[in-house]
Amino acid sequence: MQRCTSDRYGAGVQVNERRRRILDAVLDRGMISLREAAELAGTSEVTARRDIRLLAESGMVCRTHGGAASPTASATREPSYLEKAGQASAEKAQIALAAAELVGDDDAVALGPGTTTLALARLLVDRRDLTVVTSSLLVCDALLDAPGVQVLLSGGSLRGATHALVGPLAEQSLAGLHVRTLFVSGNGLSAERGLSTPDVLTAAVDRRLAATADTIVVLVDHTKVGVEAMSRTVPTAAIDRLITDDRADPDELRRLQAAGVAVTVCPVVH
Repeated sequence: MQRCTSDRYGAGVQVNERRRRILDAVLDRGMISLREAAELAGTSEVTARRDIRLLAESGMVCRTHGGAASPTASATREPSYLEKAGQASAEKAQIALAAAELVGDDDAVALGPGTTTLALARLLVDRRDLTVVTSSLLVCDALLDAPGVQVLLSGGSLRGATHALVGPLAEQSLAGLHVRTLFVSGNGLSAERGLSTPDVLTAAVDRRLAATADTIVVLVDHTKVGVEAMSRTVPTAAIDRLITDDRADPDELRRLQAAGVAVTVCPVVH
């Protein structure tokens, strides 16, 4: 006999069906957060954590700090731009709107690569006398026809997965620059480890971008909160502000706040 548990909508969800939903989502998306697993399975996060643990023990998924990942994915795998572009798009739009409020005319900022920073760049086309430093070809393209924006694009070698420039030339070209704020994203953010990404070359350029800025603002949606990738880019102690959405793990957000990070949570209509 299969045991059932009551979901948050009052319907019974069989244990096998509950775990199948979690597994299907992980295999489809590459990774999911604990909160997403609970919502998909219609159960509590405590139960979802237990389901993930059992799926991991059977080798079907890999456990992450804040959820589960596909066994074919890992802390070293960088999703393609198209994979990332289709994930949490509504959340990224709201995060970008909140970030845009921190950028004024006569400003100098840096934007790292990523779909969320690209969404921010598209909101800056009407700024006047704005200087944007970036290693992202997509950010550069978004601001190409903005008359009041000067773009300083790093040198370097093109990395196709992120449409960004990496390598020693990229790092050297950023040396000596100074901006007020860096807006940076990544594949994972945890209070214990900070911001991280799977690729060591990308991480090195992001660290160089961080060195140019007075203030570091991290832009990540809920799917990245509590996740840890291989290469750390910005330690928690260096992060001034996090802008995320209201589906982010609240326990992880509290840990980040306790570590001194100011947290802005954007409500999203789901």
